[in-house]
Amino acid sequence: MIDEPLAGFTVGVTAARRHEELSALLERRGARVVYAPAIRLVSLSDDALLLAATRQMLANPVDDVVVTTGIGFRTWLETADGWGLRDDLLGELNDARILARGPKARGAVRAAGMAEAWSPESESCEEVLRHLLREDLTGRRIAVQLYGEPCPELTDGLRRAGATVLEIPVYQWAPAEDPEPLRRLVERAVAGTLDAITFTSAPAVAATLAVADEHGSGEPLLEALRTRVVAACVGPVTAAPLERHRVPTVRPDRSRLGALVRALAADLPVRHSGRIVVRGHTLELRGHGVLVDGRLRPVTRAPMAVLRALAERPGHVVSRTELCGVLPSGTGPAGPWQARLQPDEHAVEMAVARLRRVLGRPGLIETVVKRGYRLACEPAAEGAVP
Repeated sequence: MIDEPLAGFTVGVTAARRHEELSALLERRGARVVYAPAIRLVSLSDDALLLAATRQMLANPVDDVVVTTGIGFRTWLETADGWGLRDDLLGELNDARILARGPKARGAVRAAGMAEAWSPESESCEEVLRHLLREDLTGRRIAVQLYGEPCPELTDGLRRAGATVLEIPVYQWAPAEDPEPLRRLVERAVAGTLDAITFTSAPAVAATLAVADEHGSGEPLLEALRTRVVAACVGPVTAAPLERHRVPTVRPDRSRLGALVRALAADLPVRHSGRIVVRGHTLELRGHGVLVDGRLRPVTRAPMAVLRALAERPGHVVSRTELCGVLPSGTGPAGPWQARLQPDEHAVEMAVARLRRVLGRPGLIETVVKRGYRLACEPAAEGAVP
């Protein structure tokens, strides 16, 4: 069998950072990757807000510091170094109790020569808030390093408990400079030519949904993500905006890119493939291809639509009329006016002929005269083999 679990699947990558690494991990497992950045990271190294927040913390020391991201914490220290304030900032941080939201934040704190007092298992701001609320926060000063956008569920909760909260705006997210790749990614998801989308931040999810809404595809995208397109999220914070829209997500146990890819590689072949034995040959459907006896054979849209329709009812006849209904619009003879026509029975015949050539095994698809086509297996075998 093929040793690339994602072979035959197309996966969208929306990451602003480390997208090369994520894409390489997916491609090594056989995936076809479509890169469409949803957001971009905007540094605030010259922003007066960050300088003012840092000086305020130095002038009025805090009791606790919540570090939410590794890159944010490192950027804060590097920027303070440029202002000549790094040593002063490190001194204040060493005197405060540090809570690190996740392993990346924890690693950045330790790399700076400090130790965190506590870190949640869930890597969520909600758990950080619950942990702090176990104490009386009246009069406590708490600095919260933000991660690209406000975090009201944490900061507002602390303020309601009586704490004084100092927000540290280290960087912020902005829409991608060119929204066209993301718009095309949304179109592919809605059209069914994308099998999964990976998300590594909640702002990327929000940006993707916003682009879909702007082009009238908001609900179709959500429906695609609820049904046939897998939403793979690096962690619970990233997944939360999708889950609020009732979109199921695939998440790794640890918020790491490698773990994310492994989780997707384990889920996608099981969730979105069907395995059928036809005349002694094993067919396993993938997103844009089919494994024939373990060998991947790429399949274009129209033949793939026919194969999926036949595979839904193995051994049963599927009429030409039904197959016309599953072919993508524009299928058929080339021509500037014909491309807009709906598929006809001739288009079905062409798709079946191409599918037979791709499969490379004679007799797998039978023609039933005046009725349609069927996979050449007993109707009793109806349904995919686990």
